[in-house]
Amino acid sequence: MPVQKQTRAGQRTRFKAFVAIGDYDGHIGLGVKCSKEVATAIRGAIILAKLSVIPVRRGYWGNKIGMPHTVPCKVTGKCGSVLVRLVPAPTRYWLSSQLQSPKKLLNMADSRIATLVLPDRQLLL
Repeated sequence: MPVQKQTRAGQRTRFKAFVAIGDYDGHIGLGVKCSKEVATAIRGAIILAKLSVIPVRRGYWGNKIGMPHTVPCKVTGKCGSVLVRLVPAPTRYWLSSQLQSPKKLLNMADSRIATLVLPDRQLLL
């Protein structure tokens, strides 16, 4: 995504890259890098994403049968004006969401995870 800064001589354009990586087995990383060139920004974001890999906690919905298959409890996250809520769900639900970004990130974290991704009420008004 191009980012521009107004200077006396005109505009200075820089490119910002967002990279998400996951191993589909409980780990996910996110990297953000800004640079004068697109390729440099992408390379830097990949390196930062690999350095910021964190484990994703998984739990059960109902009985503890089989492998953990959902998030352990209700979680609400906020970044800027966007609020996202993750709700534990049974195995057969998988990812039911109207939002594409959280769905893709949770799939990268674990391909078997079952969660309801709900936008907060403020977003629906």
